[in-house]
Amino acid sequence: MTKENKVYLITGAAGFIGHFLSRRLLDQGFNVIGLDNVNDYYDVNLKETRLKLLQPYNNFTFIKGDISDKELVLSIFEEYKPSIVVNLAAQAGVRYSIENPDVYMQSNVIGFYNILEACRHHLVDHLIYASSSSVYGANKKVPFEETDFVDNPVSLYASTKKSNELMAHTYSHLYGIPATGLRFFTVYGPMGRPDMAYFGFTNKLFHGEPIQIFNNGDFENDLYRDFTYIDDIVEGIERLIPHSPVGEVQHKVYNIGNSNPEKLMVFIETLEKCLSNSLGEKVEFEKHFEPIKPGDVPATYASTKQLYDAVGFRPQTSIEEGLQQFTDWYVEYYGVKVEV
Repeated sequence: MTKENKVYLITGAAGFIGHFLSRRLLDQGFNVIGLDNVNDYYDVNLKETRLKLLQPYNNFTFIKGDISDKELVLSIFEEYKPSIVVNLAAQAGVRYSIENPDVYMQSNVIGFYNILEACRHHLVDHLIYASSSSVYGANKKVPFEETDFVDNPVSLYASTKKSNELMAHTYSHLYGIPATGLRFFTVYGPMGRPDMAYFGFTNKLFHGEPIQIFNNGDFENDLYRDFTYIDDIVEGIERLIPHSPVGEVQHKVYNIGNSNPEKLMVFIETLEKCLSNSLGEKVEFEKHFEPIKPGDVPATYASTKQLYDAVGFRPQTSIEEGLQQFTDWYVEYYGVKVEV
């Protein structure tokens, strides 16, 4: 099948990862169908900006809609006959899942079920779907390996992602759908999600507000996070697309993380340094320390051995490099300066 007639369906195309993956595929000449409900969980303008950058491509088709709409999903498969499906549409956020559980069940469970049903009735070469590092819960053993026990999620968001893995395994077993789940570890970068800590901290700086750090001010036992730059995430997905699982059950799960966790405080100091570089003047956050929030975990740390063994790739963008890219973009996009 040539690039000209190979069709990719990317759900969540107005989202952070969906946008960058779509651009990578479009640049290579593939046909991309983007599906997104463009909800207002965070700044819709940012989602619209991402979409505007995709619109000039002749090989891009955008459909505004929700994966929880089964008729719509089935009609898209019927009309466009995608050979590769990358399901990135989901209600994101650990803390928000405690406040608003309904939307997580609708999007992450019902929506994903609809995608599986569509793949069942319209055979695809490969279904790739977003899982999350949150499935590891409060696991103490690090680094997290794909073979670890993941039956103790500590948030509803994590539960929905674990359910996706179970559902995909079942559909692969019953209907022979080649499916790969990706456990993403704290993705960051330009045009990222404003609900993520690094973006929220930056917003607060320019509004003259203190940042809240949920580690009780405990610098010895600080939170660790495996921060993974967006380009590394997209590279991992792209390499896995032709690498569909084989075997009795054609289902596989991979970690995609930087495998180099950083203390939260080191990450914040690096963000201050990068913002200072972008602005040409020294900046420092006003910091308020609070107890860890329900649903948060003390550490995330990916083992990427299985990913490397499969496709010869492991993320390696440093936080210094990745955050500099983010702060340069932020200062230009918002046209900001520090309020004194």
